[in-house]
Amino acid sequence: MARIDVSVTEPVDAPAEIAYGILTDYREAHPSILPRSNFGALVVEEGGRGAGTLFTVPIKEGPRMRTLRMRASEPEPGRVLMERDVDSDLVTTFTVDPVEGGARCTVTIRTAWTRGGLRGLVEGFAAPRLMPPVFRAEIRNLEALARRMAAAPVAG
Repeated sequence: MARIDVSVTEPVDAPAEIAYGILTDYREAHPSILPRSNFGALVVEEGGRGAGTLFTVPIKEGPRMRTLRMRASEPEPGRVLMERDVDSDLVTTFTVDPVEGGARCTVTIRTAWTRGGLRGLVEGFAAPRLMPPVFRAEIRNLEALARRMAAAPVAG
């Protein structure tokens, strides 16, 4: 069995609290940051905010799409959001680390899974080359949305 582990960490010019809030909002914000060329429509089955949320999302795997059914948890609420595929050992973890007193942050997206046979060899070779640009695009989208949200006037 091949263990495949891909991660990217990028700075985000937005408050950590806002970035984390976007990631945990599976009904509106999180779906809006997914790169459209790599993901289909995220559909919430249960919950919708953070831990306990169950959702499906089609992902591009080469020329075809595969639908993942994921359950969210928050091992460190406010910092770490984890999504586990209910049908495999695939896990995606989002880690938001505040910098500059929380005015900015770094975001890490890490996906890991095991795969056997020829498919494991192919994925082990391809994933570390193909997934980082997707993760970087997602983080750029997260940053853009977080900056817009940080600049929006507070209703009151």
